[in-house]
Amino acid sequence: MCGRFTLNGVPRKLAEYFDLSVDLDFTSSWNIAPSSQIYSIVANEKGSRHLRTMRWGLIPSWAKDETISSKLINARSETVAEKPSFKGAFKYRRCLIPASGFYEWKTEKGIKQPWYISPMSGEPMAFAGLWETWNPKEGEGIQSCCIITTASNSFMEQIHNRMPVILNPEHWSLWLSQQEHLPDKLLPLMCSQNSKSMQVWPVTRELNQIGFRNDVELIEPLVDIS
Repeated sequence: MCGRFTLNGVPRKLAEYFDLSVDLDFTSSWNIAPSSQIYSIVANEKGSRHLRTMRWGLIPSWAKDETISSKLINARSETVAEKPSFKGAFKYRRCLIPASGFYEWKTEKGIKQPWYISPMSGEPMAFAGLWETWNPKEGEGIQSCCIITTASNSFMEQIHNRMPVILNPEHWSLWLSQQEHLPDKLLPLMCSQNSKSMQVWPVTRELNQIGFRNDVELIEPLVDIS
């Protein structure tokens, strides 16, 4: 699964990297958690990319209330085209979720040790995502999204058996295309990232605490995790 991630950098460079039609205005975050408002990239019919903020935790259009979002922060790539919660969004409402890195936990000697995973290149990543608009009986509609996960590659297997789908830049346009709806074209895009392109190290266990800390020191590597 993917339950926590980061996004940081210079807004102008991120806008250029993702070929967005407008400049970004955001604050770096090193501890993005479910139910947070996160950035999501969508495309219009002409393929122009736009940035939106959405709640992390999908609320299907047919949901009775918004509490279901806490259970739908991730969607499995193996079943995303068939599951009732995701199949409509997979066909018509796909997005990119920009990230700098993500956290995963490994239990060692009874202790949950967090690890930070990021690209060796230092460039941002684009998680494959889905989005929906849910309209309550009263008030404004809520836009929400989830991150698609896949089986871990050989690099991530040492930490966890699942990882987010990280889309290659050459696949972004197809993934965002409003004209493409066929699973046969979309499912092959969701393969594990090349193991040689990633790096990982253990980080502070303060991530395990209920309190919400958010600073760059969270991703500093630990010298000793004993």
